[in-house]
Amino acid sequence: MTFRRFCSIAALILPLFLISIAVHTAVSFAEDAAPAAAPAAEAAPAGPPACAGNADPKLAVLEKCTPNSGDTAWMLTSMALVLMMTVPGLGLFYGGMVRKKNVGDTVMTSFAITCLVTVLWAICTYSMAFTSGTPFIGGLTRAFLQGILSDISTGIGNPNPLAPTIPETVYMCFQMTFAIITPALIAGAFAERMKFSAMLWFIGLWAICVYAPIAHWVWGPDGFLNSTNSDAYVKVLDYAGGTVVHINSGVAGLMCALMLGKRKDTGPAHNVVLTFIGASLLWVGWFGFNAGSAVSAGMAAGMAMTVTQVATATAALTWMFVEWIHRGKPTVVGICSGAVAGLVAITPASGFVGPAGSLVIGVAAGVVCYCGAVWVKSMFGYDDALDCFGVHAIGGATGAILTGVFAISEYGGTSGLIEGNAGQVINQLEGVVIVIIYDVIVSLVLLKIVDAIVGLRVDEEIERDGLDLALHGETVQ
Repeated sequence: MTFRRFCSIAALILPLFLISIAVHTAVSFAEDAAPAAAPAAEAAPAGPPACAGNADPKLAVLEKCTPNSGDTAWMLTSMALVLMMTVPGLGLFYGGMVRKKNVGDTVMTSFAITCLVTVLWAICTYSMAFTSGTPFIGGLTRAFLQGILSDISTGIGNPNPLAPTIPETVYMCFQMTFAIITPALIAGAFAERMKFSAMLWFIGLWAICVYAPIAHWVWGPDGFLNSTNSDAYVKVLDYAGGTVVHINSGVAGLMCALMLGKRKDTGPAHNVVLTFIGASLLWVGWFGFNAGSAVSAGMAAGMAMTVTQVATATAALTWMFVEWIHRGKPTVVGICSGAVAGLVAITPASGFVGPAGSLVIGVAAGVVCYCGAVWVKSMFGYDDALDCFGVHAIGGATGAILTGVFAISEYGGTSGLIEGNAGQVINQLEGVVIVIIYDVIVSLVLLKIVDAIVGLRVDEEIERDGLDLALHGETVQ
């Protein structure tokens, strides 16, 4: 038996073996009787002084709260980890996959988006996303971050009710990093052919008109898709951004690819080592992304970290084996893309599923995202340069739907299909469809507006010679 044939057989058996074990374990767990009640625990030591005001985020802003130092320390760390995912993580990941003549433009796009979205977040988009208003958009009570400062001298402040144990400044900065990386991901679809000025216009408008509303729908205190909102139209489970970040960015990326058209010429990744470093930074930073979304340093963060690691490794191996069978060789770009696909798919599920469910999600992400990035793109002929749609939209949708299947009430408070709640799968599907429809319509409108004002695509000569020298006056040696 040849080595290649042996690897092909192993690649077919391994995912099936992992799925069978994971499903058996998940179902067995769901069918187990509830454990006997534990003896009454001793009274816990007194905590920080209680906050004044109504704890319901839709009704009041909490006042005179003392932050939890452990939660605050973890969230400060998480904020830094997630920021690292964009600069330098995503910049290097994308920069290694483009051709050498466009590396500077690619990394500068990530850096410029970080700066632009930060300013917009401080001016209006934080308030639009994370304060009470309507089920569709938040208010402007935090525009220009007014009223966000607490009484530092006494250590007592007024936190966002969505994160009552940490200062609002920390919560605002943590959510800012999500708002930064989401539009930065879109750049993977339009790489090597979009004007830098057009990119800035589109990303700025998209952050206001698409990201902020969808973040409010899913995570805002009175959002109509927020699973914790008792008045929500559809209760969608999205722990850390399957819909808000990944489906959102991937669909917008596809709209960019369709509007811009194909590149005049393409070539192989110019430096796979940069891609490897970028993917590794994304993997490490993703623990802040998912475990940080617990907004506390406790058991929820620990489980989110665990399932993130398991799903990522499983997806990377699955992609590697599928590529090995399909193309005859495993590649650095392939295994790195598989890891990112696993990170994407586990994102919405990370606070709701256990290790068994994460194994299945990892296998599904590796297979489905490979098909999306290779076969679907080839079938329909669009030029999604760095597989933004194939990995993020398809992977995000896969993870969102499987969240409804493998959610365990003991982990996240909501049962999924394996515990008899088939309705949650329907909720997840509705949420995915709603976000896609809105994103498609608004992104296309914004692209049309920007195209009419400044034009979207660089001239053919600039594209041929490279964007670095023509747009930025620099080259990578």
